Amino acid sequence: MQRTIKSVIVAIFAAFFLVGCNDGLTLQRYFVDHQESTNFISQDFPISMLKIDEANLTGQQKEALKSVKRLNFLGYKIDEAHVDAYSAELSKVKAILSKAKYNELADFSYQGAKVSMKYIGDDDKADEVVLFGSSKDMGFGVVRILGDEMTPDKIITLAGLMEKNNVDTSQLGDIINFFK
Repeated sequence: MQRTIKSVIVAIFAAFFLVGCNDGLTLQRYFVDHQESTNFISQDFPISMLKIDEANLTGQQKEALKSVKRLNFLGYKIDEAHVDAYSAELSKVKAILSKAKYNELADFSYQGAKVSMKYIGDDDKADEVVLFGSSKDMGFGVVRILGDEMTPDKIITLAGLMEKNNVDTSQLGDIINFFK
């Protein structure tokens, strides 16, 4: 009898623990669940693949670049046959990114797409940075930026660096062609 009671108590604690840890659908889980799905493209690559020339970078820019280790990309291409599916997937991503753990860093428009940059962490340390863009004509894309010692300031510096410097985007050809 005692053995049964102990088993029930352990099972109850385990259930509470598992339910307590469940924060619903996470962005990482969304990536894993959709990386091989129809109309999606997924690509992971280290920041070094962009081949940014560090010769003319300031110390602050170099530090920002070194804080990022890799990028995870997941994109959904819209087509006329799957407009409802696109809307459903877009809503899921927006719901994930609207959670309180995502801090707003920037919102802007770029070539007809709405883009937002968010991060998980605080003002002193960003555990993960997310760049999310959507366009009614092309679809949406999510980039998870992962690294060590990242801060919101470093990410802003890196974004400016990417805009100003010649970055080798040849490694991104699959992603660019996917949305054409």
